[in-house]
Amino acid sequence: MQGEHGMNGLKESFDAISQEYDAQRRWIIPDFEGFYAAAVGAAAGARDKPSILDMGAGTGLLSARFLEEYPGAMLTLMDVSEQMLDVAWRRFGEREGIRYITADYRNADLGGPFDIICSALSIHHLETGQKRMLYHRTLKALREGGIFVNADELAGETRELHRKNLEAWDAFLLSGPLGEEEVRAIRERRETFDRMEKLSVQLRWMREIGFDGVQVVYRNGCFVVFTGTRKG
Repeated sequence: MQGEHGMNGLKESFDAISQEYDAQRRWIIPDFEGFYAAAVGAAAGARDKPSILDMGAGTGLLSARFLEEYPGAMLTLMDVSEQMLDVAWRRFGEREGIRYITADYRNADLGGPFDIICSALSIHHLETGQKRMLYHRTLKALREGGIFVNADELAGETRELHRKNLEAWDAFLLSGPLGEEEVRAIRERRETFDRMEKLSVQLRWMREIGFDGVQVVYRNGCFVVFTGTRKG
């Protein structure tokens, strides 16, 4: 994603697929349930009614799973696509304790402090410097002892490993019920908007920035869940 032009293109892309986004996810993400379960499980030990920020919340897929685990949570969903958030609003209805913020989290005020800040399949759209700066801002938006959970796509540590990971992902896409046009559109979005970064680089950033207990809790090819906490 490069500048405002890239953000506008990304927003338009997700606006266009907002209605079918949820239905496609299981056939786009290998081990869909395990991936999201790992993200929620990574925050185990949070207080009963945590304050949660979901960055790039989209249709609320990750938020819904956090609410299942923490039904009394105060939840903020932030996304650049109003149409994606409209789907999230229909998912949660008039449920209390939920806020929807249409904003670009690259530069929006994140608010806080939060007990949990989470993100799923979003931060990989940012350029390198934007990712690192977001991690800085995320740490500041956490309360002491709060946890950041990032469930995202990543680049392989070598070109060869990255190539193999993408080939395995493509094989999964072709193995399900998605049609050729749908698979082609998914791959085109990946090539146009994805800016995947190596896991080793991102973990190093987080430690340098000041996150404590940085660790990987899930990894499957291009998909990873990693966490870090703000020292209490």
